[in-house]
Amino acid sequence: MNSFELLSALKRLGYLKEPCEKLWWPNAGSFEVVVGAILTQQTKWSNVETSLDNLKKHSMLSLEVLSKSDEYVLKTLIQKCGFSGQKASRLKALSKNIINDFGDFKTFQQEADREWLLAQKGIGLESADAILCYACLRDVMVIDAYTNTLLKFFGYEFESYGEIQEWFYEGVLGNWEKVRALYDFEIDENTLFARLHGKIVEFCKNNAKERDMSVFDGLIT
Repeated sequence: MNSFELLSALKRLGYLKEPCEKLWWPNAGSFEVVVGAILTQQTKWSNVETSLDNLKKHSMLSLEVLSKSDEYVLKTLIQKCGFSGQKASRLKALSKNIINDFGDFKTFQQEADREWLLAQKGIGLESADAILCYACLRDVMVIDAYTNTLLKFFGYEFESYGEIQEWFYEGVLGNWEKVRALYDFEIDENTLFARLHGKIVEFCKNNAKERDMSVFDGLIT
């Protein structure tokens, strides 16, 4: 099996099944994604949605406002996500650093790189790649626990995050004409990787707990 075959199988199974935006992550291309990537660490997405709604209601979901926010107020609004004090501190610091180093969010989208993101407190490989893919709209495949779990079901063991990511790039980019044929619209790499990550997350949420891979019978050789 390679990553193209996995992509093809997930599409034939009907994923993405849930109605979603083109890039799967809500409001892709916005600063909200940066905030969500921090809030979603070690918590459920439903808790992130509650916290994002709270920030919106209090007109705090913007780069400039968060950079000057009162940490106690911020902590209270995102409390549902857990580790709220830590996350509030990191969100404020990250917002200030974006402004200090890039000036505004648009410039951040264009110029931020993985090295800069990984230098920020509280941002690891998964969070950095989520920001690059969904906020900065770069051609990056996000690797998370769901991805690792699914590949282990198929008997794949990797030594590092980078090895898993490279496995996805090789199979998909090496079969790009076949990938294009799967879609009824002209797809680019950013959209493909964004949606493939979403397919894996959605599939695992629906099936992985039962460890039932029989749905792939006949779909992957």
